[in-house]
Amino acid sequence: MTSFPVSAARDQLPAVLEQAATEAVTLLRHGRPVAVVLSPARYEALLEAEEELDDVAAFDEALAETSPTIPWEQVRADLGWL
Repeated sequence: MTSFPVSAARDQLPAVLEQAATEAVTLLRHGRPVAVVLSPARYEALLEAEEELDDVAAFDEALAETSPTIPWEQVRADLGWL
């Protein structure tokens, strides 16, 4: 991962954006990370991965649930699907 001080990134914005097309670029202020510049494709991939992890966690939580279940036949009858 490439890093740029914020002041240098401001002066070299085209270079920062070009670098961000292939890898994450960390912006530093006083030597500490303050932001990360990503390509739109990488950002979308990270959002999709986060959503997938949320789905897996929800699925695991649902499987761990121990409350009584309703039989499928009863659900069908309650919905008038019989």
